[in-house]
Amino acid sequence: MSLVTRYLLGRITVTTLFTLLALLGLFLFFDAINELGQVGQGNYTFGVMLLHVTLQAPARLYELMPLAVLIGTLVAMSQLASASEYTVMRASGVSLWRVAQMLALVGGLFALLTVLVGEGLVPRTEEAAEKLKLRATRSVVAQQFTSGSWMKDDHRFINVREIMPDTTLLGVRIYTYDDNLRLIHTRYAERGRYADHGEWLLENVHDSFISPTQITHVETPQLRWKSVIRPEILSVLLVFPEQMSGLSLMAYIEHLKTNKQQTSRYEIALWGKVFYPLACISMALMALAFTPINRRQGNLGTQLFVGILIGLAFHFFNRLLGHLGLLYDWWPAVVATLPTLTFLAVGMWLTLRRERR
Repeated sequence: MSLVTRYLLGRITVTTLFTLLALLGLFLFFDAINELGQVGQGNYTFGVMLLHVTLQAPARLYELMPLAVLIGTLVAMSQLASASEYTVMRASGVSLWRVAQMLALVGGLFALLTVLVGEGLVPRTEEAAEKLKLRATRSVVAQQFTSGSWMKDDHRFINVREIMPDTTLLGVRIYTYDDNLRLIHTRYAERGRYADHGEWLLENVHDSFISPTQITHVETPQLRWKSVIRPEILSVLLVFPEQMSGLSLMAYIEHLKTNKQQTSRYEIALWGKVFYPLACISMALMALAFTPINRRQGNLGTQLFVGILIGLAFHFFNRLLGHLGLLYDWWPAVVATLPTLTFLAVGMWLTLRRERR
């Protein structure tokens, strides 16, 4: 690695990290303000609220990484231009292509950091944050319908009134159908907890066996129930698909496909996990299009304003496309890659256009 590359890498890394910390502090402050209204519910004290917000920091870090790379690169390159260092670099024979390679290297390092945070930290800390809040406020896992959460397991439809933070099930109803979609068995259990090897221990079980001629009722104090529904699948309800790990998304998508259920939202999230880190490279190269060639063109305030606007445009475009893709059932790979590729193409076009002037 050349001296110029190490110098540029160091300058951009430092400014990007400072930008990331500043943005993280700002967003966590807003998160804390948003949570203040719930302080006092149950055991949700001010200290617990601060811990909950702190546990959400990795998710914020993951979301803000491309924006921080864009602003940090713009700041560093504008500072170099203001001190005539960038002008000297270009005059000494460092081509635009070489500068782009160095910026792509910086973006690649932060893309790797994004992957590590998104796969290693975010799923664990988000789940821990939600469980902490649910326990403190004595709430239950967010339910998909007023009747509770519904799941499908082969020929069985499972309704759970409440799912506790430790994945204990309250008010479990299981409806079993035959191959002709006739209801042949219903089961109600007051409580269920996971035992092992894919089995749940149900308590106070009421079974109804339905035949064409009669209905037979059986009551059992405790019963083991084998199902493909596992605690890790139920934990999906604690976090948004975008905050799940890639392996968890693949496992859940396979579960949904097995049960012939809609997978679009989770497939978009999975492809996003693959391509979102590459937005760091795209944003680093986008910054090159707005880098002043000499100190007379440099205006740090303008560069920062432009960087924030571009970053916000990327963020909202990414969200908008995700919702449209889900609404119109577009191909998940296209939905996930289009924002990154679009901004990369626009950035390279602006850079080349500016260079030809």
